[in-house]
Amino acid sequence: MGKSLLIVESPTKVNTLKKIVGKDFIIKASVGHLKDLPKKKLGVDVDNDFAPEYITIRGKGKILQELKTAAKKCDMIYLAPDPDREGEAIAHHIGNEVARFTKGKIVRVTFNEITKKAVLEAIKNPTELNNNRVNAQQARRILDRLVGYKISPILWKKVHRGLSAGRVQSVALRIVCEREREILAFEPREYWSITLELEGSEKPQFQAKLFKIDGDKAEVANKAEADEILKGLEGAKPLLEDIVKKERKRNPSAPFITSTLQQEASRKLNFSPKKTMMLAQRLYEGIAMGRKGTVGLITYMRTDSVKLSDQALEEVRAFIPERYGKEFLPGTPNLYKSKKSAQEAHEAIRPTDVLLEPSTIKESLEKDMFRLYQLIWSRFVSCQMVPAVLDTTQFDIKTGKFLFRSNGSILKFAGFMKVYVESQDDEKGDAVQSSGKADDRLLPALKKGEELKVQEVLPEQHFTQPPARFSEAMLVKELEDKGVGRPSTYAATISVIKDRDYIQNVDRRLQPVELGFMINDLLVENFPDIMTTEFTSKMEEQLDDIEAGKLEWVDALKSFYTPFKADLEKAEEKMKDFKAQVEETDEVCEKCDQPMIIKWGRFGKFMACTGYPECKNTKDLGGKGDSEDGAKDDEVEGNCDKCDSPLIMKRGRFGKFIACSNYPECKFTKPIGLGISCPEEACEGEIAARRSKKGRTFYGCTKYPDCKFTSWDKPVAEACPECKNPFLIEKWKKNEDPSTLCPSCGYKKTDAAA
Repeated sequence: MGKSLLIVESPTKVNTLKKIVGKDFIIKASVGHLKDLPKKKLGVDVDNDFAPEYITIRGKGKILQELKTAAKKCDMIYLAPDPDREGEAIAHHIGNEVARFTKGKIVRVTFNEITKKAVLEAIKNPTELNNNRVNAQQARRILDRLVGYKISPILWKKVHRGLSAGRVQSVALRIVCEREREILAFEPREYWSITLELEGSEKPQFQAKLFKIDGDKAEVANKAEADEILKGLEGAKPLLEDIVKKERKRNPSAPFITSTLQQEASRKLNFSPKKTMMLAQRLYEGIAMGRKGTVGLITYMRTDSVKLSDQALEEVRAFIPERYGKEFLPGTPNLYKSKKSAQEAHEAIRPTDVLLEPSTIKESLEKDMFRLYQLIWSRFVSCQMVPAVLDTTQFDIKTGKFLFRSNGSILKFAGFMKVYVESQDDEKGDAVQSSGKADDRLLPALKKGEELKVQEVLPEQHFTQPPARFSEAMLVKELEDKGVGRPSTYAATISVIKDRDYIQNVDRRLQPVELGFMINDLLVENFPDIMTTEFTSKMEEQLDDIEAGKLEWVDALKSFYTPFKADLEKAEEKMKDFKAQVEETDEVCEKCDQPMIIKWGRFGKFMACTGYPECKNTKDLGGKGDSEDGAKDDEVEGNCDKCDSPLIMKRGRFGKFIACSNYPECKFTKPIGLGISCPEEACEGEIAARRSKKGRTFYGCTKYPDCKFTSWDKPVAEACPECKNPFLIEKWKKNEDPSTLCPSCGYKKTDAAA
């Protein structure tokens, strides 16, 4: 029998598969797509049923030749790119290319996990290429090409070269911009809460909040109303009117799909969707495990199905009673329902072998890879465990016309919570542990009808809060809920609008910059039919219909292109031309004495000399106007450390910084200090906010690299009253307000001190 050729996408899969399929197979990797539309032109014949022009991707010619050479030697060719639309398109293009160089049979194989059983089963039962899936990918690719290559040049012409638009990315930008405008338009409303600190016959003391007044829901709008209630509570003798005890069950969450994995990894691990998918890809493709060789640790990570295979269920149901006890195993497997649009051919994201507990393979994994694997493993095991059981208690306390209520709960039986507890975003957009609706504090063992003592009455003023800015996890959920994009696109979509500098991360929240607002407004105004969540969702449904064989891909593109073409023609003529618009200023160029004007550029507004191109002097607009002492905002005290030229303040993609005015001859820069002296001995620098290579904020000395002082915690310009350390630090913990403490002696600033 001759050799067989197995072609996969990723080179990292090759070593894993070699140990599985043996010496009768030649294994080659395509390293992703080999063919695509050309970069320098549209590559789509709109007038000829949108016929695409596919070319070999630059740099992939050598790989393609290797595949053709290998195909000549083989009697059987197995196309094994990833089990999704992109993988099907890759397999299609490879199959067409190698068909001319072999007489062997060409078949398609897919596997959701890289394990011996899954791979050998797929090879034993090959299929034909799914042409409907290929057509769906092709329609998606052409659709995105038409939007990107037709709209982006208009933005280049009207605003600045290098800007971009996209069918999904622009809708994601719109979602972020609309949320920001909601925040800006929000008008806070005052309200008050009234809390009693109470003591009964048994400890501990507990709190109860005002719940009803005269049988109606308590709504205290202002201080005057709060004071009126406080008067009514003078001399109050509250009575424990009712005690309600209930047993409440909490069910486990479904196993991970792409979106929920990205959300939970963001909340629990602070991973971006992009980082999560990168790590998951490596876990899927295989990790070197010593004597075990290279092992694929998780199933395919691009999926929207919560389905689990019978084998996986059988294995985890055998594992749970052995590892945790029989009481943790339900009588029948827990089944979960996927969304209507889910691709049920795929499985949920799970470990390939439940016996590979995270603790047993920790040494084989990088730190972050281990943390993600632990998250996936725990979620999978917990999804097949019994519910958690909580005993909840409700106290209703009556005094006059006022009813106060206190809730408490205790965990009676951990159930699935022994292994895993899901996080969720609270109303502020912060990640919190989801432990149930009732408070988890324990109430004292009191009797109905018992008279209570009021230890303290606690009125507190509040203001309603605007909706939270999106975290990356929240935006993924929003895109999923609105049907914008698919599991494989969420991470890339968010990365694009960040890389284009349309939005920025501020305290782990997505905030549009001025350029982002402007681009969004231009697109919404000029392309109202396609820059909507409804249109994008409808197109995703049509792509699903193409894959299901219910719709022809050409028909889908025709229905889109006719109104799109009309919008393009209008935009060419009527879109506001920011390039032609300039703002005059009173400033004069310090290099040639000609007037300066304000223009739009790649990163927003900037100031430029009217003597261009002879004079190319420009200034970033970090802030405009005069300070109290008459100095202009972009001027700072001091001279350049390298050339002694005056220093100026500039604005970059990460905010303001100080730079030499003699740029580009001198490229000296330094961060803006916080007004706190560096604590290192004999150092004359000050502490400043800096950015790591991964974009994370940290704090370091302005004298770097001579001084290596760094801190992840934000220094506060306040000396410690205990040990006289020159500064305190802000410490953040999940589910807690930030605390201010001394890094030297541990002194903690109280609320009263604050």
